[in-house]
Amino acid sequence: MTSFTFKSDTVGAAASFLCMIHCLATPFLFVAQACSSACCSDAPTWWRAVDFVFLAVSGFAVYRSMQTSSKRWVWRSLWAAWVVLTCSVLSEAFAYALFLPALKYASASGLIGLHVYNMTFCQCGNPTCTIHES
Repeated sequence: MTSFTFKSDTVGAAASFLCMIHCLATPFLFVAQACSSACCSDAPTWWRAVDFVFLAVSGFAVYRSMQTSSKRWVWRSLWAAWVVLTCSVLSEAFAYALFLPALKYASASGLIGLHVYNMTFCQCGNPTCTIHES
């Protein structure tokens, strides 16, 4: 079970990193497209849907990492960063006036850092971990 624990933090950090790359690449890809044609300068629906795929994968990774982390503050911070990222993605999709790009990048960076920290220092190696120290 330890190998799956390791994988959940690895998957979480990788998903957050890929999400950040996806978010950084979007403006460059679609500005180039807008310059080449007058129509369709907005990102296609399938491209925007990738944000929600990353949220689902990272949410599952946070849940699995929470189960095996020995430190309560780490898994609480993982959930807090995931909630901020989710709110940011939702505001970008449905209420653009409330969208703050820096918040999305900061929360994705926080998820990466927390998953790496959890993977390195906070593993109890048991999915029914009861240590959960402060």
